[in-house]
Amino acid sequence: MAQATGGMVSTAGDVHVTGRRVLATLVDAVLFSVVSFVLGIIFGGATAEGTSASVSLGTLPSLLLFAFIFGYYIFMEGRFGQTVGKMLLGIKVVREDGGAPGYGAAAIRTVLRIVDGFMAYLVAFVTVLVSGKNQRLGDMAAKTLVVRK
Repeated sequence: MAQATGGMVSTAGDVHVTGRRVLATLVDAVLFSVVSFVLGIIFGGATAEGTSASVSLGTLPSLLLFAFIFGYYIFMEGRFGQTVGKMLLGIKVVREDGGAPGYGAAAIRTVLRIVDGFMAYLVAFVTVLVSGKNQRLGDMAAKTLVVRK
């Protein structure tokens, strides 16, 4: 966990959670897939064929899924500093001063997921690897870190 020391955050070893971040993103993606499937059932677009299932979402269900994903990240990270994936992987989002991120920072991080998510999150992955504090663009803009819990 980040330790506040005279207004600065000690990040030595705390922010080296890139593998956990990747796995947490995958856990959250599974959750979103389940929500997408449920929306497909509700709106009549889900079909099950043998062992595989497919979902065809129209405009309204797609917008609902998009709103759910944005709301999920803003609420979970703003309120708890963690999504379900981060909880399971033992990491959390904090402000650079070690405090809770709050809804404003969570909203900034979430909006910038659009850019960070280009090429299957390759932009975020490369940015985390080359930044001094292992931050993606959303973290830099929101002045947050992802640290061990």
